[in-house]
Amino acid sequence: MPLRPRSVVALVLVALTGLAMFLWPLLVGPGSTFSGDAAAPLFFALCLPLLIAVVLAEIAEGGLDVKAVAMLGVLTAVGAAVRPLGAGTAGFESVFFVLILGGRVFGPAFGFVLGSTTLFASALLTGGVGPWLPFQMLAASWVGLGAGLLPRVRGRAEVLLLVMYGAVAAFGYGFLMNLSFWPFTIGPDTAVSFVAGAPVAENLHRFVLFTLATSMGWDLGRAVFTGILIAVTATAVLGALRRASRRAAFGVPARFGDGD
Repeated sequence: MPLRPRSVVALVLVALTGLAMFLWPLLVGPGSTFSGDAAAPLFFALCLPLLIAVVLAEIAEGGLDVKAVAMLGVLTAVGAAVRPLGAGTAGFESVFFVLILGGRVFGPAFGFVLGSTTLFASALLTGGVGPWLPFQMLAASWVGLGAGLLPRVRGRAEVLLLVMYGAVAAFGYGFLMNLSFWPFTIGPDTAVSFVAGAPVAENLHRFVLFTLATSMGWDLGRAVFTGILIAVTATAVLGALRRASRRAAFGVPARFGDGD
C-alpha cells in the first residue's frame, strides 16, 4: 500500500507525539500538572484517538482502495478472533503474528491501520474498552508499521528476521504499556516508584526495576510465543497473503463494466 509524502509526515508527527505521551514519566518536572495527577492517562487517552484518526484518514485517502479495505477487514476479524485465545495469560498473546505478517506483506501504512483496527475490534469483542485502549492501539500500530519497514529478504532469512522482530516488538509493546500506567500503580515510597522531577536515568532505573519485578515474565512469554507462532505459520501465511495480493492487484484501481 503506497504512502504519500503527507501520509509520511502524519505518521512521523503521531509517532513523535505518541512517544511523548508514553515517555512523559521520564521527562515531567516536579511542578508539572502531570507530576502527581492520576488524570494524566485519561487526558492522553482522549488525545490519542484524535491523533490516530488523523493518520488513518490520511492513509485511507492516499492508499486504501476498496480491495485493501476488504483485506483489512478480513485480517482485523482474524486478529480480533484469535486475540482472546491467548488472553494475555502468562504473556501468551496470539494477535501479534497477524499484525506482523500483515504489515510485512502489505506495507507499513497497512500495518499501522491494521494494528489500530485489530486492537479496537478486539476490545469491543471482549469488553476491554477503557483508558488503556488508545495506548494499546497506538503501540500495536507501531508493531505493524515496523514489520512493513523491515528489509526485503525472502526464504528462511525472512522467517528468521520476522521471528526476531516479533520477539523484540513483543518486548517493546510491553515496555510501552508499562510506561503508560507505571506512575499510578504503586505508592511513592518504594524503590520502583515514579519520582516526578528526578533525573531521567534515575526514573529509568526505577522503571526497569518495576518491569523486572512485575511484568518480565509476561513480556518474555509474549516474545517467545509470538516468535514460535511466526516460525510455525510464516511460510504458509505469507504465501497465502501474497497470492491474495497478486490476484486482487492491490494498487491498481478497480474497474467496472469491463466484462470481469
